[in-house]
Amino acid sequence: MQAERVQPQSPHEAVLSTALVRALHALLPAEASVRVGWDDPQLGRGQDAWPAAGGAGAVLWSSPCAVDAGCQQWDHDGAQLRLQVQGADPAPAWWDMARQSMELALQRGRQAGQIRALEQAERLQQALFQIADLAGADLEMGEMLRHVHGVLGSLMYAENCYIVEYDDVRRQIRFLYFADQLDDFVADPARAYATDDMPHSLTVALLQHGRPLSGPSRALLAQVGGLEHDPQRGPESEDWLGVPMLRDGRVCGAIVVQSYEAGARYGEAERALLGFVAQHVQTAMDRRQAQVRLEQQVERRTLELQRANRSLQDEVAERRRAEQLQTALYNIAELAMSAESLAQFYGQVHGVVGRLLDARNFYIALVNARGNGLDFVYSVDEHNASRAPRAFSHGLTEYVVRHRCPLLASRAQIDALLDAGEVREHGARSQCWLGVPLLRDDEVVGAIVVQSYSAQISFSVHDQRLLTFVAQNIGTGLARQRDQQNLRLAHAELEKRVEERTRELAEVNDKLLGQIAERLRAEQRLTHQAMHDALTGLPNRLHLLDRLQDALARARREGGPVFAVLFLDLDRFKLVNDSIGHAAGDRMLVEVAKRIVSMAGDNDVVARLGGDEFAVLLECPSGLSQALEFGQRLLLALQESVWIAGRELFPSGSLGIALWNSHYRTGEELLRDADAAMYRAKAQGHDRCAIFDEDMREQAMRSLDLEADLRRAINNRDFVPFYQPIVRLTDGEVVGHEALLRWQHERRGLLLPGAFLELGEESGLIEQVDWLIYEQVIAGLADGGRGYVSVNVSPRHFRSADFSARLFGLLEACDADPRRLRLEITEVALLDDGPHTLRTLKGLRERGIQVQLDDFGTGFSALSYLHRFPISTLKIDQSFIAGLHGPEAQSTRALVEGVLSLARTLGIETIGEGIETEPQRQSLLELGCDYGQGYLLGRPAPWTRAVA
Repeated sequence: MQAERVQPQSPHEAVLSTALVRALHALLPAEASVRVGWDDPQLGRGQDAWPAAGGAGAVLWSSPCAVDAGCQQWDHDGAQLRLQVQGADPAPAWWDMARQSMELALQRGRQAGQIRALEQAERLQQALFQIADLAGADLEMGEMLRHVHGVLGSLMYAENCYIVEYDDVRRQIRFLYFADQLDDFVADPARAYATDDMPHSLTVALLQHGRPLSGPSRALLAQVGGLEHDPQRGPESEDWLGVPMLRDGRVCGAIVVQSYEAGARYGEAERALLGFVAQHVQTAMDRRQAQVRLEQQVERRTLELQRANRSLQDEVAERRRAEQLQTALYNIAELAMSAESLAQFYGQVHGVVGRLLDARNFYIALVNARGNGLDFVYSVDEHNASRAPRAFSHGLTEYVVRHRCPLLASRAQIDALLDAGEVREHGARSQCWLGVPLLRDDEVVGAIVVQSYSAQISFSVHDQRLLTFVAQNIGTGLARQRDQQNLRLAHAELEKRVEERTRELAEVNDKLLGQIAERLRAEQRLTHQAMHDALTGLPNRLHLLDRLQDALARARREGGPVFAVLFLDLDRFKLVNDSIGHAAGDRMLVEVAKRIVSMAGDNDVVARLGGDEFAVLLECPSGLSQALEFGQRLLLALQESVWIAGRELFPSGSLGIALWNSHYRTGEELLRDADAAMYRAKAQGHDRCAIFDEDMREQAMRSLDLEADLRRAINNRDFVPFYQPIVRLTDGEVVGHEALLRWQHERRGLLLPGAFLELGEESGLIEQVDWLIYEQVIAGLADGGRGYVSVNVSPRHFRSADFSARLFGLLEACDADPRRLRLEITEVALLDDGPHTLRTLKGLRERGIQVQLDDFGTGFSALSYLHRFPISTLKIDQSFIAGLHGPEAQSTRALVEGVLSLARTLGIETIGEGIETEPQRQSLLELGCDYGQGYLLGRPAPWTRAVA
């Protein structure tokens, strides 16, 4: 005898096996047949049978059998079971055994389905962990997506898979990854395809519709627009499933799997799974692309800094050369006045020129008194010990005198001049020759020459320019020196005659001059001390304000020039004084002053206002852009390290800029606004600059008033908690409340946290406000009531070293039950100092205080938090709750469902925030959310109305 069975319609395995039916039939006569049936919400509908010998009477049914003596039908644990015997009348004991066997088989089938569901959830969780790890791994984008493909293949049939990125502005797509068994298309991630060039593409249709598509490719083409299959776009698919990837509600890409086999099909489960994975893949891609963009930006910024550094180095080199030239010209001018003789003057000039260029072979030739030849008044040469005077000839020196212009000639150029008959060479052969004319009152009086006998030493145009500048001053110096010599000779006799008559007067005059000079020096010292800083030697505030008034008067009178005031405050300078001493702090101030002065122009004013504050009066004809560029360069210059007291320090500062405007009347106003901008820069995170505007002043006034109100409110204890109920969704029972901060303002009434929270964070007063709320909440818990009360804790509070001890002290002082208190923290509080955070959470749990993770899904949403830290409850952010019935309801529902499934797997309770409509509450209940909170379930209210 062989059994005939009808397979159950449920995707799960059959409740009753052939062995069970055969066992029931074995206790009956051979002519009897046994049939069973079931209808279960979890396992579906099915039936099985074992017919009598020969198969007679073994007709199976698809509808419930008639309840008669041979058929029994009953309900068990939500399922309907049927049992029918034909051809025999079993004993009552057989019926009891058969009923018990079927009920046990039903329970076994359900357990098998639950085991498979848990296994599937575990595979999904492991896959998401792998995708998250891939996003942070040091892999190229293509390699990362290849691993993601492997992870996806472990969850579903995905032999043929590709991932595209979509630009909805340019209407272009890029194939980031492509793997296919039949299609020979080779994806180039760098190439962009226009969607208009792909009219018969299911991928383009998926991206433009923004909703998942599933089914045979030919049917989908007809569905989306009556399109036909294009063989150039690849072979037809037996089944095709594509899910868009969304970013801020906009389609930014898609992930597609397809099957060329009739047996491999995709259903709703695969669609939901692929949609859930797609969002995590998009998150991973965004993180990877953000990292790539950051690396590119760092590389670009590094190149910019390198170019700026080279420009600065060139500028420094040019400035050094200018300083050297200026020093040389000053020295020559001073020598012309101080040299005792022409011979000494020539020798000292040679020394000055030798510091500018290679002047080991140097001579000065002057036109003689008769004007028909040259006198070599000074000569130092490796080959010619001396140069005798000569009449004008065709030498190189005469060439310079004759043409009245400099000559820079290499050996080849000298040979060319010799061949042309322009010159005739005297003495040793030069490899490079440089000569410039000496002028006096626009008349050539001689030449100054340097030359080289070595091919390794040559002169440049830059050397020619330097020597020309020097020659101009040497000519003037020569004239002065000759005039002085003539004057000395003319006055020698006169001085000799009047020396005795003036000696007594000279002595008296010397005394008077000494007294006057001493008085002048004393006055200068007092004036300098009154207008300058004693430590750095910089102008002080008084001096700066005086110069500011001059600049304002000149700007109002001439309509310019444009100037700005920069206010610099060193960051964390007090730490230097407190840690290594005030002497080290003074040395740092001196170094900072030197760096600022080195960057300022000749007409700019650098002042120290006191402490670690400096100000710069900067001329900026180009306007604000020039002032901002100077400020950024100044901040970069400050960042260079300095060694003080054996320690390497890295100064930094916050900079405020106030640009001149016609409404300014005094320098104090400009300095005040620059100071306000500096504080804005410091509030934005140090080591940056901010520009003052009128909105900043108005905001400062408003913030000042609000801060004063905030301080009075803290003293008056005007902050109160309002309590919003947290409800169990299955039966509507209130299990707890969340304490929400409110400010009972003396003039503006009841204020929500958004009106003052940011100012409280900036001023640091929010900590005092929070502890006022904690005291009131814990006092209310001590008065009795039911359920728990949760309070919000900011990340700064949570990381504080004495937070737990202070909280435990409040609980003990009020004799409140810590098990009724819960703390709500955000993911930001878990980011830094993991060991400290873990110790804090464990300490709270040991005292009975549970911790809830607030706004889950809006931050990093790292799954590792849920494993590492003892979190009891996840609060799903209200933006996801609102999206359950919005334009992206399907994807939002998949995300929420995934979070709830993960929480159930980990044994974590869930609370849906912001429930405002009945459909939202019903959707959360269907998805398995434990608790809810929102205006639909209860509005925030004071203590007496909400909890007591």
